[in-house]
Amino acid sequence: MSDRWQFWIDRGGTFTDIVARAPDGGLIQRKLLSENPDRYPDAALAGIRDILGLAGDARIPEGRIESVKMGTTVGTNALLTRTGEATLLVTTAGFADLPLIGDQSRPDIFALRIDKPAPLHADVIEADERLAADGACVRPLDTGALRRAFQFLTDRHAVLRAAFPGRDG
Repeated sequence: MSDRWQFWIDRGGTFTDIVARAPDGGLIQRKLLSENPDRYPDAALAGIRDILGLAGDARIPEGRIESVKMGTTVGTNALLTRTGEATLLVTTAGFADLPLIGDQSRPDIFALRIDKPAPLHADVIEADERLAADGACVRPLDTGALRRAFQFLTDRHAVLRAAFPGRDG
């Protein structure tokens, strides 16, 4: 057993769930609203402070926490509901169409017209690199080419925003 606290946090769009392991091994749980600006600016920190018995604005003492592991569905939810910023898919060269191909499942196998949902990403960069099935590097990432591709899309996005104010580019 550790003499320090461990925290596992899942921050969702509505609630933030916190599980803490006390130094004695006991487990403590909290559920807070993810957004509650009248009570706290950050649900994860508010939950940690509450479990440690600290005031809402108190500094968390150094050395009292062994680890904080946090996951979130906020980004995933924004992506799936298309309410966030436009996203970019970066994938190994030759795999850009994989999300469009998908797994070929469809509700009506005999339908002549297949309506597929629009891709979740707004654009794609194909990175020049290759890994083997065992994770070994076959061709190292060309970081220069990747930086140039990022810069090209950043510049294009800025031009589109300037040309069409108020619309995503």
